[in-house]
Amino acid sequence: MNRQRPNILLVEDDLNLGFVVQDNLKFAGYNVTLEKDGESAYKTFFAKDFDLCILDVMLPLKDGFSLAEDMRKLNEDIPILFLTAKSMPEDKVRGFKAGGDDYLTKPFNIEELTLRLEAILKRTRTTSSPKQKDAFEIGAFSFEFRNMRLLHGEEEKALTKKEANLLRLLCLHRDSVLERDMALNLIWGSDDYFLGRSMDVFITKLRKYLRADPRIQIQNVHGVGFRLVVNEEE
Repeated sequence: MNRQRPNILLVEDDLNLGFVVQDNLKFAGYNVTLEKDGESAYKTFFAKDFDLCILDVMLPLKDGFSLAEDMRKLNEDIPILFLTAKSMPEDKVRGFKAGGDDYLTKPFNIEELTLRLEAILKRTRTTSSPKQKDAFEIGAFSFEFRNMRLLHGEEEKALTKKEANLLRLLCLHRDSVLERDMALNLIWGSDDYFLGRSMDVFITKLRKYLRADPRIQIQNVHGVGFRLVVNEEE
């Protein structure tokens, strides 16, 4: 294992168990962030880089399987280990289909958990930690999320943080619907009506920035959200 302490996201709604696991993993040499529900966990995952995620399956607001699927859109390489009281074969199958790398049934031994984490990291880690996807090609444009730059030929547009975050979400959900509530909660921290009007202004700005390539559209999906599409046939 690398000398740098791996960053672990632990999502467990039983806080007594969560604190015990967190303390033991810290003692074993990990940096551990604990979240207690699927929505707060997704916000944290969106904002930070992790080396591995440990997800309980039965979570409030967003279950572990759905959370894993959403995480995979942000970072297709992030290792995921499920913790669950369920032991039915179909649950394990669904966990692996959702992107899980391993599956540990409760109750479990902390030493076994630690050994499984070490095995996953040894198998999946390269010289650097898995990073969330931050470079995108959008038609004739290149988008560098980390640098908040939108490039078109020799032209460069510097984006604000909210513009960059919103465009990144649209890119991650390209050809599918980005739900308004998800975007508002992740970027603005709330799905308040007036914040929704603010997001509409940002969508209008992004359309203006991208209009140099007529193949690119940010479509309104009425009552649901937005969809980024690129018509490659034009």
